[in-house]
Amino acid sequence: MPCCWTIRFKRALHDRRHQSLAFERLVSNSIACRGEHLHGIILMMLRVRAIDCHQFITQMSQAIAHSSTPTGAPMRVSLLSLSLILAAGISQPLAAQSVSEAELAELKQQLATLQARIQALEAQAADTKPTASAAAANSPQVSTQGGVKVSTAEKDFKFSLSGRMHWDAYAFDRDIAPVTGTSELRRARLILQGKAYGWEYKLEQDFAAGSNLDGLRDAYIATQVGPGKLTIGQFKPYRSMDELTSSNELLMTERAYASATGVFNGRQFQQGVGYLIGGEDYTLGASVFNLRNTASSRNEGLGVAARATWAPLRSDDTTVHLGLSLSHENSNHKTPGLSARANYAGRRGPSLTIATTPEGSGQSVNVVGLEAAAAMGSAFVQAEYMQARYGQPMGRDQRVDAWYVQGSWLLNGGHKPYKAEAGVFGSAKVESGGQWELVARHDQIRNRDLADRQARSTTFGVNYYANPALRFMLNYTRGDNQLNGDNTGQYALRTQFVF
Repeated sequence: MPCCWTIRFKRALHDRRHQSLAFERLVSNSIACRGEHLHGIILMMLRVRAIDCHQFITQMSQAIAHSSTPTGAPMRVSLLSLSLILAAGISQPLAAQSVSEAELAELKQQLATLQARIQALEAQAADTKPTASAAAANSPQVSTQGGVKVSTAEKDFKFSLSGRMHWDAYAFDRDIAPVTGTSELRRARLILQGKAYGWEYKLEQDFAAGSNLDGLRDAYIATQVGPGKLTIGQFKPYRSMDELTSSNELLMTERAYASATGVFNGRQFQQGVGYLIGGEDYTLGASVFNLRNTASSRNEGLGVAARATWAPLRSDDTTVHLGLSLSHENSNHKTPGLSARANYAGRRGPSLTIATTPEGSGQSVNVVGLEAAAAMGSAFVQAEYMQARYGQPMGRDQRVDAWYVQGSWLLNGGHKPYKAEAGVFGSAKVESGGQWELVARHDQIRNRDLADRQARSTTFGVNYYANPALRFMLNYTRGDNQLNGDNTGQYALRTQFVF
């Protein structure tokens, strides 16, 4: 299909008054069109005797001498077209012009010069291909899927900005405890993380908990040392499967009692040093930390935690997980007391203190935890048991038992993936049309040495994953306080967005 200027040029040839304009268009556009329709146009002009052969060769040579081709675009001006002009000039006389031997020699020389120029341009275009490819390969890589991610081609330097927003609304089925239905921004986090000079870094601020240091969550640097990763800063100690699962991937709106929600009562992000080794089916982690975070007062408390996990069975649709964790927290002197506490009817609901160590007593809390979980096709089940001892300055230690069993069923099919490097399960892949998930949990915590210091809760819910970034959660929790007989219930709705 001829280009538009070719059609206009053909029409101009039938009007002698526009032959000069037509000739100029031929010279200027033959380069731009790269000779795709040049043969036919030249022959057409020869038939109407509109070309001064000498003039065309001269101007064509000058035009090519000042032209260049885009990167990777070959020069298509064929010598055949120019030869047609030369042959036509020799074989048939043009209007008011004849070609002498001297002029013929001059035209041949100009044709040779033009040929050399075309070959040089083609070589130049070929040379720029590897240069352009190398430049593209070495340029920074940018992605906006799952946050903003920037990295060098060698991946030596990385940077990403992501975040999460969890907006909750609560309504209570009141019994004895005075409670108030409300709404709140449960989490509003910005996460800055990356890698520089062989060190990973992460800085996470939760603005829902405060705009100053009170809202600081993960704040650490880490690097590979031997077979494992060394972490320095503020992070979660290696204990409790439910605790180490991301809040974006919890089955319920809140964690079970066998975590910082109950047994460790707020002792979630601690400042210290950790070392974690992970393989395809196991993890070994240990951490030493101070009993404070950026939101608590300075103290001399010291803690040690260790966790080991093993996945004896892993296949495309079945994964079995087993785990063991140990924790020791020594409050030392001038350190706030340590406690176990349960919000038995959901967040912002009534609570019950299960056990405590007196402030400044220097007593310790020792915890042993067992984990078991399995994902079998669309079904998932997870359970943990913890036994804790809260030291007392007088009398025997207070023994606390906490356990839960929770499960889910993916209505659209699918399978919960196993994150072997962390020893936890994630959310199922969301296909087109979304994913529905039914969830249930029974949770219990009790003090074996104090009568009626026991709380239980049963939760049913449904989760809808609209896409990988958006999830809606609806939970109903029925609480039971054995100390005063309160049976408050809670309806909770969460809108979760991750970017």
